[in-house]
Amino acid sequence: MSRGRTALVTTGLAFGAVAGGVVARAALRRRRDPEADEPLSRLPPEDLGPVESFDGTPIAVRASGDPSFPALVFVHGFSLDMTSWHYQWTALSERFRCVLLDLRSHGRSGRARGGDLSPEAMGSDLAAVLEAIALEGAVVVGHSLGGMSILAAAGAHPELFGAPIRGVALVGSAAADLLRGAMGSITGVLRPRLGTLAQAARRVDRLRRAVLAGPADVGHLIARITQFGPDASPSVVSYVVGLAGRAPTEVWTQGLAELMDADFRSALDRVTVPALVLVGDHDRVTPPASAMALAAALPNARLEVVERAGHMAMLERHDVVNARLAAFADEIWGRS
Repeated sequence: MSRGRTALVTTGLAFGAVAGGVVARAALRRRRDPEADEPLSRLPPEDLGPVESFDGTPIAVRASGDPSFPALVFVHGFSLDMTSWHYQWTALSERFRCVLLDLRSHGRSGRARGGDLSPEAMGSDLAAVLEAIALEGAVVVGHSLGGMSILAAAGAHPELFGAPIRGVALVGSAAADLLRGAMGSITGVLRPRLGTLAQAARRVDRLRRAVLAGPADVGHLIARITQFGPDASPSVVSYVVGLAGRAPTEVWTQGLAELMDADFRSALDRVTVPALVLVGDHDRVTPPASAMALAAALPNARLEVVERAGHMAMLERHDVVNARLAAFADEIWGRS
């Protein structure tokens, strides 16, 4: 895809990601939505938080599943929250202890103390949660920013890998070079030649607020095209753009700038446990090429492509993602 076309498509992502969750009624009513009645905002039943992170930021933590089961810990992506793992915890808690957290300034967690919204701080949020809940072992699953937070934890807390972290699954993630993907193209389009990522992120946030103040149908359709695969449920699209639209301003300014500038390639050799890298074949935010590079650089990783999925594979093709996560976790614990 040419640079100009990429810029056009991914500028649309800025509109779509913040559209506020209004369904494009005329276009989407024509197809039946099997997910229309799914309670996507439902929370896991057990409240394990708040957990205090390294700087005093309170981190929301919830769980489902028998505490004696092998554990899966889920870390969500940029501007989302733990409910983005709805289909995973509701299905997999029949066989696994599912623990979910909201990263700082996201969801039900507190605003970042001192304003630190770096992936490194979020990696320390994960470390604090793992220490507080005292799991004997876990497979940690991260989506997008959540995956980068796991890599940040590997850089700052390598002692976690082996025990309690026995394996990692990275969904729609990358170690660096996000400026080459869709989210980076947004900031690139909005950044003046000599401007900074922080300035570009502030422009993205102003665009976000402008879209929220105006009609959202077009933004919703653009989000569907740029963030999702061809079979995505309209209700899921609406829910995701609603989450993104409600994220605090500092997530879209400082947090986005920190994310675009992140580089955790030096931490990859510290991920000494088995790793599963999942990517949708329609992912335009962290494209398959980024996933291939990530899997190749990790010491013990395999890459699996989720067909007909975009950046939100865990919501779009949840049955496929659940099966692959369960199979990977069973391998880690030696279960057949």
